[in-house]
Amino acid sequence: MQTTKTSGLNSRDVPLLQKQFGKNIFTSGRSKGKLYIISGVIKEPMFLLLLGGSALYFILGEISEGFLMLAAMMFVAAISVYQEAKSDRAVAALRKYVEPKITVVRDGEEQMILSENLLPGDLMIIEEGNRIPADAIVIQSNDLSVNESVITGESVPVEKSNSDGSNALFQGTTIGSGKCYATVTAIGVNTELGKLGKSISAIATPKTLLQEQISRFVGVMATMGVFAFALIWLINYLHTNDIVQSLLTGLTLIMAALPEEIPVAFSSFMALGASHMAKLGIITRQPQTIENLGAVSVICLDKTGTITENKMQVEKIYDFETGIVEELGDRKTSKALNVLHFARLASEPEPFDVMEKAIVEAYTSYEGETQTDRLRMIHEYPLSGKPPMMTHVYTDGERNWVAAKGAPERILSACRLDGDQLEKAVAIVRQMGSSGYRVLGVCSALGHDGPFPQQQDDFTWKLEGFIALHDRPKKNVADVFKKWHQAGINIKLLTGDYAETAMNIGKLAGIKDHSRFLTGNEIMKMTDRELAMTVKDTNIYARTFPDAKLRIIEVLKAEGNIVAMTGDGVNDGPALRASHIGIAMGNKGTEIAKEAADLIITDDNLDKITEAIQQGRKIYSNLKKAIRYIISIHIPILLTASMPLLLGWRFPNIFTPVHVIFLELIMGPTCSIFYEREPVESNIMHRRPRPRKQNMFSAKELLVSFVQGLIIASGVLAVYFFFMQKGYPIRYVRALVFTTLLLSNLFLTFVNRSFYETINKTIFYKNSLSPYVVLFSIAFLSSIYFISPLQNIFELTQISPRHYLICLVVSLACTGWFELFKGALKHLNVVLKK
Repeated sequence: MQTTKTSGLNSRDVPLLQKQFGKNIFTSGRSKGKLYIISGVIKEPMFLLLLGGSALYFILGEISEGFLMLAAMMFVAAISVYQEAKSDRAVAALRKYVEPKITVVRDGEEQMILSENLLPGDLMIIEEGNRIPADAIVIQSNDLSVNESVITGESVPVEKSNSDGSNALFQGTTIGSGKCYATVTAIGVNTELGKLGKSISAIATPKTLLQEQISRFVGVMATMGVFAFALIWLINYLHTNDIVQSLLTGLTLIMAALPEEIPVAFSSFMALGASHMAKLGIITRQPQTIENLGAVSVICLDKTGTITENKMQVEKIYDFETGIVEELGDRKTSKALNVLHFARLASEPEPFDVMEKAIVEAYTSYEGETQTDRLRMIHEYPLSGKPPMMTHVYTDGERNWVAAKGAPERILSACRLDGDQLEKAVAIVRQMGSSGYRVLGVCSALGHDGPFPQQQDDFTWKLEGFIALHDRPKKNVADVFKKWHQAGINIKLLTGDYAETAMNIGKLAGIKDHSRFLTGNEIMKMTDRELAMTVKDTNIYARTFPDAKLRIIEVLKAEGNIVAMTGDGVNDGPALRASHIGIAMGNKGTEIAKEAADLIITDDNLDKITEAIQQGRKIYSNLKKAIRYIISIHIPILLTASMPLLLGWRFPNIFTPVHVIFLELIMGPTCSIFYEREPVESNIMHRRPRPRKQNMFSAKELLVSFVQGLIIASGVLAVYFFFMQKGYPIRYVRALVFTTLLLSNLFLTFVNRSFYETINKTIFYKNSLSPYVVLFSIAFLSSIYFISPLQNIFELTQISPRHYLICLVVSLACTGWFELFKGALKHLNVVLKK
């Protein structure tokens, strides 16, 4: 099987190689198959409680109840398996969206393939910003440097070429600069990275803040449930002297106390929400990213490719010697073409940078490549330094041509101009920058003899002039920024451009306080305290570099902000990783930026970030509704199961595990399916972002839930006590209590659809499950009252229409008060605004 620089692998050989070497992946632990999911469900506390309840029923000889508990157990397990499998499928679909791709040459033609399909012998084309997907040997390179820190631990870039000793490329390392053709030598576990036992994709994800809050809350409730179980069992045993029946009563209480729906709801909401966002072109690497999306308070943006189109064009050329500024399109003087010529010589022969592409396009449109074809490059200095410059050395056979381009201040420093000349040059640069142009300095050193200096600054440079490039802002950027401001989100521009350019772009884009700025050097000189005070009011950051961007992100985070950072370049990687949410552009972003990011916008549309934040807020809001609902409805179940026994009522144990488990079967799907499908509320993007450390389970957050639960419990217990005192039998009282609780559950589901809007508006919310929730509740009530076997299992009896109406009124009053409360609160806000 032959591989050449021009043809690469032959497609006929690919199947044989695939069979021999397999996929370019690390063999990781077992994936979550059905057995894995089922074993996880079996270990869940609710499943074990149901199993225990079923066993106790069989011991008591109550065979029908035992089988009913087994059926309920299977039903609960089926729901859990379905939800877990659905979440897993959603996460697996997300992974497919973000699988890295690589350009290879096969059969002499370039094609894009998934990096997992790379094979030994493949000819890869990799460039700045790419992560190297397999071990390889460089065949041809141009200005190539690689960051090998993942292998060696050293962060200093290593220069690479096709020379022996410097031609090896390793999987997991990243291209810092340049471009190359390389032949794959090893894939998967056979690479150096594989031998070290490292897998970039196998990094454990720590629990998020909300996951930790949920774990703590469920843990506290479970602990309280265990103590309550022991207490109720003891009291019951002392009264009845029946240990098995007492265990059943205690089991009823702990089942009522354990809010096992909350973790299921969290993982379901996040996974399904991420899947929905993927369909909109917003890819989340981890579903848990959504938790932070709704709380974003600051968005930091790189200019090029994010705010702007990333379509550079040479607009103006300034010749320093004559002082002439020419617009591109004007008839070029020889001097202006001279500046463009040296800019072309200082660019890569096959450019991949957008600015270099613009220079080459401008130059060839006027000169073709006839002037550069006769020159041969004999030495180069790669782009380096802060601010950067790069230099190429050519020969025409008679003399050397040295050309450089870079940041204006670096070029001006290298040219060592006198005071007047320097002042004149700086004024031109500022004038161009204030018009929104990105400016490059161009210089030359013709006829250099002798050895080349170690540093590129040490040539005897002559300033040729400046190239002004324009990258227009995206058409929708001002409208997008307006939406972010309305949502209470601060916007900060972090760019490597001149301050004048940054301020001009900030003005066009609608960034607040765009006339105030900080530079990267100023940022690095400040103390943390000084910078923390300054970043609050400063939104434009010019001449920034990776360390400066990283420091801004860290300070903003330390001040309690949830920070999102957008970027598409190699140098944006550290800031993207440091932010709470790194956002990369899918089309024009580098592979490094995409791999460092938490969120990928597939079509580079900035408004998709607005959509992502809105979806994040919606998902968090709906999860909060679900959790408040769960807590509110658990309180009356818990109190109805325990208070009569503690108060010594005539019917101390109105509920059995059968009743509680069927209430759980109604509540589980309601919270995890119904609320997940709730639409976004109209005012959600006009609210301030929630605080970073807001605890969803704090007393302040759950006050309304506790009040709702206590009021429902009061109504249910009132019905309980009233009819018990009137002398009705236990089956009749149980039917009334069970009916009141089921109707309260139904009304609570619809009342909690919004914490701000009343039923007048929420009734029009589009949720396809709304009619099914109502129909299921009616069908369930009808079946347990009119189907004799179910009546016997639930130990209920039919109730009169008049008493049913009492249950209806009580449940409506115990839940409907919240609608009156929301209406009064809304009216009060209107009055206060006036």
